[in-house]
Amino acid sequence: MTSVLVVDGANVIGSRPDGWWKDRGGAARRLHERLMVADLPHDEIVLVLEGAAKGGVKAGRDGHVRVVHAPRDGDSEIERVTSAAVESGAQVTVVTADRFLQSRVQGIGAMAMSPSWLLGQIG
Repeated sequence: MTSVLVVDGANVIGSRPDGWWKDRGGAARRLHERLMVADLPHDEIVLVLEGAAKGGVKAGRDGHVRVVHAPRDGDSEIERVTSAAVESGAQVTVVTADRFLQSRVQGIGAMAMSPSWLLGQIG
């Protein structure tokens, strides 16, 4: 079974007060770089970016990491990506701090984890 990790870029970036608000694109790029080299037990990692963060990383696949630019809000795109992955038979984990979004993706059949869990995994 394929394992997919869907990352709510805004929530993960915003979970640490490291000045990300001064350079959202740079913060997205740093998160992408960390995901690229992280030793995570997932076949695919999908990083969903919205707003100014989209300027930091181009959309598309780079190895096992796929970057998706949300056309509107990140939550709707995360839900769409999660639904498609679950429907394809994948085991999906979504990383977000948004309790409402966690509930929605769990209703689709995904597992939800917090940004602190992911940050603990990638250092």
